[in-house]
Amino acid sequence: MIDRLIDRLKRDETNWARFRHLFFEKEIASKTILLNEGEVSKNLYFIKKGCLRLWFNNDGKDITLQFFFEGQAVASIDSFLGSQPSMFTIESIEPSSIISISKDSFEQLLSYYPDLKEGLQEMTYKRFRDYTLLFLSRIKDNPRKLYEDLLKNHPEIIKRVPQHYIASYLGITSISLSRIRNRK
Repeated sequence: MIDRLIDRLKRDETNWARFRHLFFEKEIASKTILLNEGEVSKNLYFIKKGCLRLWFNNDGKDITLQFFFEGQAVASIDSFLGSQPSMFTIESIEPSSIISISKDSFEQLLSYYPDLKEGLQEMTYKRFRDYTLLFLSRIKDNPRKLYEDLLKNHPEIIKRVPQHYIASYLGITSISLSRIRNRK
C-alpha cells in the first residue's frame, strides 16, 4: 500500500514535494516498542524490512495476536481511527526498516486522494478476516492442527519468529510447541 502511494506521489513532482515530509523512514532494533497498550495510536507504520508483532497483556501473560512482515501496514486500527487507548502493543521482533505517517498527515493525504480510503478499507477488512479466522481456529482446532496450519499457510512465521512468540500466538506454552515440533 505505501509503495503504491509513494510511487503515485513521486509521479507528480509537485505533489511529492508537497507531501514527502509527511513520511518518516527509520531503522529500529529488535524489541523496539512503537506503541504501548493503553496509549492512543498516532501513527500508521509500513514495513519495508523486518517483522513486527501486535500483542496484549492478559494478567501478566504476553499474548501475540498477529505478525506483520515486509509490505504490510501496522497500526492499532481501533485506536488509530477512533483516537481511543490501544488494546495492543506494537513491537519489532527483528531489526526493521519502517516508514511512519501520523494520523493527521494520513488524513491530509486522504482528503487530497479520497480513493486511498479504499486501500484503508481493504486493509481493515483483511485484518478483520484474519482475526475472525484466528478466533475460529482457536475454538475448533487443537494445538497440533493450529501449528500445521501455520506451517502450511505462513511458513515465514516459522522461519523468522522466535518459538516463544509462536507459542503465544497459538495460545500454547513453549514446551507444548516443542513437543508438537518434535513429533513431526
